[in-house]
Amino acid sequence: MTTYLLKRLLLMIPTLFGILVVSFLVIRLAPGDPGSQKFGGVGQASAGVNADRGTEAAEKRFRERHGFDRPLVVQFGMFLKRLATADMILFQTEQPIWKDLWPALRVTVFLNLIVFILIYVAAIPLGIFSAAYSKSILDRTTTIGLFILYSLPSFWVAEMLRMFVTESSLLRRLGFELPLLPIMGLTSPNYQEMSWWGRQQDYLSHIVLPVICMTYGGLAYVSRQMRAGMLEVIRQDYIRTAEAKGAGKPRVILVHALRNSLFPIITLFASLLPFLVGGSVIIEIVFNIQGMGLLAYDAIGRREYDLVMTTLMLSAVLTLVGILISDILYVVVNPRVTFEE
Repeated sequence: MTTYLLKRLLLMIPTLFGILVVSFLVIRLAPGDPGSQKFGGVGQASAGVNADRGTEAAEKRFRERHGFDRPLVVQFGMFLKRLATADMILFQTEQPIWKDLWPALRVTVFLNLIVFILIYVAAIPLGIFSAAYSKSILDRTTTIGLFILYSLPSFWVAEMLRMFVTESSLLRRLGFELPLLPIMGLTSPNYQEMSWWGRQQDYLSHIVLPVICMTYGGLAYVSRQMRAGMLEVIRQDYIRTAEAKGAGKPRVILVHALRNSLFPIITLFASLLPFLVGGSVIIEIVFNIQGMGLLAYDAIGRREYDLVMTTLMLSAVLTLVGILISDILYVVVNPRVTFEE
């Protein structure tokens, strides 16, 4: 196992480099660049129509300073130097990216950690229950409900929730006297003036709607994967043997079947982990949450190469780490699993 992990860690280096090269080429070959964004595209005007000479000169100096007038190979080398020295900048302001990156990253990581915990805490028992009572009325009802949830677009659900909580008259007509939830941002304007407990309540009330919108789709999908994995396991011969020996259904499910049925869930972990960095662009836009999704979306529009590349690399690292953690969890769940050749 140690040898396997060492090999995997070493293989991450060329893999990350390959991702870095491909991402760099895709971003740099797209139309536009930071110079055209900052100076209004004067440098792209072939005929110089309405071009101010001072602006043209400023844009030329900007391109020369950051190497945008050089071949892609040279630009890639300059990027690698900035990456190695953590000297990544926002080209529009020529300031380091970290001042904008860290607050957005903290917001996205915190929200997605809550979402992941809720998804797995709810999906695993729900999947086990559906598999244990397969084809029952409750299983069919749960399946239909989850498929409906999975088919609902998150942006539509977000807008419906915003409309519902803002229509206080509708709530009153339905007989509910509930406090209305905030629909924008993560804190109230007077957040700093609140007590410690008041700030916690205010923050939690702001994240309720975004967390719901980010959770229901993953919950539906993961629970169905858990159900499928459990159904496959409980049809095995050793499960029938345990039942024949008189083991009760709870013991058969929780002791004999559960560990082996977790493999699909563990596999999904690797694909869900990058969302800790990427965030949800749609949800962050709808609820005006200043997270990584919204930050990266704006950065693409402004051609902020360093910020976009940093986000992509963080996602790539988390993907590779997630795959490695999944492999380790396979062994933890079932010690018979081995990666030795």
